[in-house]
Amino acid sequence: MTAPAVYLASKSPRREELLRQLGIDFASLPLRESSARERDIVEGAHDAEPPRHYVERIARTKATIGWQRMLQRGLPPRPVLGADTEVVLNDTIFGKPQDAADAIRMLALLSGRTHHVLTAVALTWEQNTAAEISTSAVTFRALARDEIERYVATGEPFDKAGAYAVQGRAATFVQRIDGSYSGIMGLPLYETAAVLAGIGFPVL
Repeated sequence: MTAPAVYLASKSPRREELLRQLGIDFASLPLRESSARERDIVEGAHDAEPPRHYVERIARTKATIGWQRMLQRGLPPRPVLGADTEVVLNDTIFGKPQDAADAIRMLALLSGRTHHVLTAVALTWEQNTAAEISTSAVTFRALARDEIERYVATGEPFDKAGAYAVQGRAATFVQRIDGSYSGIMGLPLYETAAVLAGIGFPVL
C-alpha cells in the first residue's frame, strides 16, 4: 500500500517535517496571510469562545478553504490537511506575538508555570471534514528577564504560538511535558494518522 498523498494548507516547515516523518507524500497549498491582500483566514477568537472550539474552528476553516483553492486551481484531488496550534494559560489564548515586547510579555507569564498547548488537525475530503484535537501540558522553569530578552533577540519566537519553539532553543525552558511532543511542534502525529485512517487513507 502506498502512503497517502495530501495537500498541506500551511507553509509551516515544522508541519512539513512531521509529515515527512510519517512518510506522507504532500504538496504545500499555503493560504493567503499577507496583510497587503485579503486574507483567507482571519485568526482571532470570538467573544467567550473556548480555546478548544477556537483551534478546531480554525483548523477546519483552513482545510475547507484549502479544498476550495484546490478546486479553483484545477489541481488533482487529494485530501486537504489544515492545523492550528495555540498556547493556553488559564483559558487565555496566546497566539503569535506581535512584536518583541509582546513576546517578552508572553514568556514572562509562562515562566515557572504550567500551560497547555492545543493543536487541532482537520482533513477535508470530498464533502466531509474530520478533526481531532491534541492537548498537552507544558511546564516551564522559572525564567530570568535577561534570558527571556536574549531568547527573543534570536528571532525564534516571532512565528510561534506562545512565543516559543519547543524544538528550538526554548527546549531549555521546558521542565516537563505531558502529552504529544509533535502536537506541541504543530502537528500531532497520532491524531493526523487517525483522521487519515478515518477517511480511508491509512498511513501504514
